[in-house]
Amino acid sequence: MGAIAPATGLFDCRDAYVRAVEELAAQDDRIVAVVNDSVGSSKLGKFRDRFPTRLINVGIAEQNMVGVGAGLANGGKIPFVSGASCFLTARAMEQIKADCAYSQQNVKLCGISSGVAYGELGATHHSIEDVAWLRAIDKLSVIVPADPWQTAEAIKAAAAHDGPVYIRISRMPVPELPRANPAFTIGKGEVLRDGGDVAIIANGTLVHHALAAAERLGVEDIAARVINMATVSPLDTDLVAAAAATGAIVTAEEGLKQGGLGGAVAEFCAENHPVPMRRIGFPGFMPTGSAAWLMDHFGLSAAGIATAARELLAARGG
Repeated sequence: MGAIAPATGLFDCRDAYVRAVEELAAQDDRIVAVVNDSVGSSKLGKFRDRFPTRLINVGIAEQNMVGVGAGLANGGKIPFVSGASCFLTARAMEQIKADCAYSQQNVKLCGISSGVAYGELGATHHSIEDVAWLRAIDKLSVIVPADPWQTAEAIKAAAAHDGPVYIRISRMPVPELPRANPAFTIGKGEVLRDGGDVAIIANGTLVHHALAAAERLGVEDIAARVINMATVSPLDTDLVAAAAATGAIVTAEEGLKQGGLGGAVAEFCAENHPVPMRRIGFPGFMPTGSAAWLMDHFGLSAAGIATAARELLAARGG
């Protein structure tokens, strides 16, 4: 595949998700979808119409949904279990842990409308803890794609991977990212911009903001490396070690500040490559507000990332 040029438009990654699942299903009759009365929010209407016997709607019963997915996997199917990430991960945590990860069933968990995409619906519908929760579960791959192309590639890679995978799929509009040599592998990050003064490690909806922050810092003669760390578990520790060599790391994610991507990077660096860090994420339960307001208010923006990098470099004395 050739390079992807920067796009002027913004895209809903759910569209890339459903296209990829439909393409896979057309090629492999083991592909099925399991939903919790979430056909609309998962945008699986066309899949249902095209493959009516391969979509199982269990109703609003997330624990049952994951259990059904595990049973289908045990029977030789490749189930894509799709639901709002806040409910999929919180309500069905035991089933994800025991039925999928511990049992090593070939289930693909798709967390839709992740992060603060539901905005004004508040903390009950915000899914900011999911990555921190799931990263703690052994033998479960956790992927947070950054744009439509990477979302589709993550779905294809998950289908080919033998074992449970969680893919966090955002509906917040994002641009396609510029890539010279596009490639996606579970467990590998990608360097989108090089720089030796500070490394910005981001994933999901924060990656394009990280690139914009690096542009701002470049005007100030601060060379920021930007790393898209789509896979949080397993973490690309080689790339993190190289980032630590810059002498400063900023992590940025649309999720809980504790335990997610920032936690994974900090844990590795603390034991292997101690380095000054700043972690950008949500502090915990948040006030009601639009997704855009919440992101901006808590510094999950190009300006917020750039400010964190400046402060980190100033504190380090660089």
